[in-house]
Amino acid sequence: MTKPVVIIESPYDGDISTNETYARRCMKDSFSKGEYPFASHILYTQPGILDDTIPEERKLGMEAGWEILKRSDYSVVYEDYGMSRGMEEGIKIAEKLRHKIEYRKIGKNV
Repeated sequence: MTKPVVIIESPYDGDISTNETYARRCMKDSFSKGEYPFASHILYTQPGILDDTIPEERKLGMEAGWEILKRSDYSVVYEDYGMSRGMEEGIKIAEKLRHKIEYRKIGKNV
């Protein structure tokens, strides 16, 4: 049996350092649950890929993530740090696709 591919929804904008650490923890949590997580907001914003502060590049990254969402099994929303606009958009897309959405908390970074 194959493991499910899941989209990780967690905040990126705001305190980027905190949010990147949190997203890594979210991915580790997902792996520990037998899932294959994908977090476009962490992958695409690495230096030399896309710049989240440039609207066109932010849009491109979000659209690419949504395209992968279409091919995923479900979305997991990690909500310890609240909801960002990007997360809300991802949830809307998942709802339109009638994808399962699971909400989780793992606690704030220590």
